[in-house]
Amino acid sequence: MTRPCDRRLVIFDFDGTIADTVDGILRTARPILLAHGIKEEGLGDMRRIVGPPFPQAFSMVYGFSPEEADQITAEYRSVYGEGGIELWPTYPGIPELLASLRASGRLLAVASSKRDVLVRRALSDEGIAEDFDVVMGKLDDKGDTKPATIRRCLEALDVPPSDAIMVGDRFYDVDAAREAGIPCVGVHYGRTCEREELERAGACAVAETVGELGRVLLGGSV
Repeated sequence: MTRPCDRRLVIFDFDGTIADTVDGILRTARPILLAHGIKEEGLGDMRRIVGPPFPQAFSMVYGFSPEEADQITAEYRSVYGEGGIELWPTYPGIPELLASLRASGRLLAVASSKRDVLVRRALSDEGIAEDFDVVMGKLDDKGDTKPATIRRCLEALDVPPSDAIMVGDRFYDVDAAREAGIPCVGVHYGRTCEREELERAGACAVAETVGELGRVLLGGSV
């Protein structure tokens, strides 16, 4: 298999990969889930809702009906949308990594299950929107999928799957990349899951730090 450093296009997930969004997502969702009947002790590891798309995440993790998951999502978005830059701080080292990748001649993209408008707003807030050649978020809650979003990135930049690599923090990213025909580098610096989740899913490498991710993508020693 071609090494990650030899692939021209690097496609990044957003939550837990570019930006440390977990705390903001969970702080927003917790009171809404409690109001919908989930007991405090029933919340468990709320990180489980970070990765799968909303509203499906609320059904997958907490068993809500599609209709109630839709309502929870609407309430969540009403609150989350009023927040700002404190909800999506870029991980330290990410801007420098993006600059290094661009300097090496790579194409950069974002493929996220977050709503397209919100991903673009967050990247702009953090001052890194211009580092990406293409940004693709979720366009609708029903028919859009992460593999489809990845494929849109490939099509927009006219890059074949054989010349692209995905970077993501959950097994959803690894699975979606595989479905789109590309390998995925897992990142564990956001602690959004256990490292073993990424390894079991088949990530071609797992980076514990942003610096290690840079070495994987740029071809340095790890």
